[in-house]
Amino acid sequence: MEDSGPIEIRIHGRGGQGSVTSAGLVAQAAISEDKYAQAFPSFGPERRGAPVQAFIRIDNHKPIRVRAGVTKPDIVVVLDPSLLDIVDITSGLKEGGLMVVNTKGSFKDIEEKFDAKYKLAIIDATSIARELLGRPIVNTTMIGALVKASGIVKLESLFQPLEKRFGRLAEKNKKVMLKSYTETRVKGEG
Repeated sequence: MEDSGPIEIRIHGRGGQGSVTSAGLVAQAAISEDKYAQAFPSFGPERRGAPVQAFIRIDNHKPIRVRAGVTKPDIVVVLDPSLLDIVDITSGLKEGGLMVVNTKGSFKDIEEKFDAKYKLAIIDATSIARELLGRPIVNTTMIGALVKASGIVKLESLFQPLEKRFGRLAEKNKKVMLKSYTETRVKGEG
């Protein structure tokens, strides 16, 4: 079987929303599953609220040698729905790639903005975060959506990284991740 290389993920968010934390948690979960992974941010002097990107690469079979930003992602994750109108989130997204979007809207709303050549998963992550965390910080909520839509790692593999990163707040973050996993809608699935 020919090696297709690592799965590449680009996360779009705003400074302070946890894009970088999300990337790190998913990479740690992949490594705990004996996969190879890397996660890193892309930002300059941006301040809280400015658009930022974070990247993840996961390979099931061999070490990842490339250290450049992800320009041709297999998966794009959008933490902040306002970015849909100001950032070209589908730039380089492979045909048949997956978009995981935080939105109160419908599949049709998102499809009207973008070509139908992408797979689509949607979740109202902001409402879940407000309900369970008391704040609209959606990083762990969107991890649940990413895992549901892609199967990139097992949910259980995220529990230890969550505990290490969030300490006493890990349980709340686990709850938002699990609720998001349950409520994420993937186009074409029941």
